[in-house]
Amino acid sequence: MVQITEISPQDRAGWEPLFRGYCTFYKSDPEPTLDTVWDWLCDEGSALHGALARAPDGAALGLVHWEVNLRPLKGQRLCYIHDLFAAPKARGHGVGRALIEHVQDAARKGGIEAVRLATQQDNATARKLYDRFAPASDFILYIFPL
Repeated sequence: MVQITEISPQDRAGWEPLFRGYCTFYKSDPEPTLDTVWDWLCDEGSALHGALARAPDGAALGLVHWEVNLRPLKGQRLCYIHDLFAAPKARGHGVGRALIEHVQDAARKGGIEAVRLATQQDNATARKLYDRFAPASDFILYIFPL
């Protein structure tokens, strides 16, 4: 049984290895961002929210980070999942599903109309899970360099 808890300042020791694993998966160096992301998660005024999936013994098994954005085309607010990661040993045990459902529940309670998530096209394992929630959209993501 997986329990989901909102991230709090005392969770850094459980969160950091998961965030490092997420960064490694996407071939990104976590060092320049660790403290910044952690500060955002612990700042009550920040738009970034986070939660951890925990084993019955309290060990952190997965993380999710999200924020609420405006969707002008529809005149709605939506929840955007930035990061979703389950420790390799926890995969296939409902961690990812529980984290997504947690965000969906938070969105419903906040009167938010949709939850979005982007992943790499070749992330087949994760996409099997995401496809259970909804089909992939036909949008293509562009990131313009500055």
